Amino acid sequence: MSLPDAELLLADLAAQMRPHMTPDTALVGLHSGGVWVAQRLHALLGLAQPPGALDVSFYRDDYAQRGLSRDARRSSLPFDIEGRPLVLVDDVLHTGRTVRAALNELFDYGRPARVELAVLVDRGGRQLPVAATYCATRYAPPAGSRVKLVQDDGRLALRLVQDQE
Repeated sequence: MSLPDAELLLADLAAQMRPHMTPDTALVGLHSGGVWVAQRLHALLGLAQPPGALDVSFYRDDYAQRGLSRDARRSSLPFDIEGRPLVLVDDVLHTGRTVRAALNELFDYGRPARVELAVLVDRGGRQLPVAATYCATRYAPPAGSRVKLVQDDGRLALRLVQDQE
């Protein structure tokens, strides 16, 4: 089975989300693939608030084993989250641990009205009770590999990579 086209998935995800967005809704992308998706969704949905970005490295429960990633970045929320509906955006949902870390970080900034989750790909294998509100596709990669979102000349694409990468 070949990987789905990320650009088509993005359009489908925007179509799922569009009827549920309000003038106050803000997107928060999770570094790094989720930030790319959030930026694209922001443009497709025509939302007023610029998208925010979270780097949840310090909030992960496996920080001691993983340490900081090479591309660690600062979190940025260019809006007040207090009482605002938020959509966390990630590229691939797997164990749920990144989403848990993102929720912990978000609540350090305030208390949103609600938090939903949008993902391009749900690959299953959950370790925590986390489910996406909006999901473009479900795809279980072959054993020993994972799905990774990449940017190529401004286009998003999904790649299958070995777990070690």
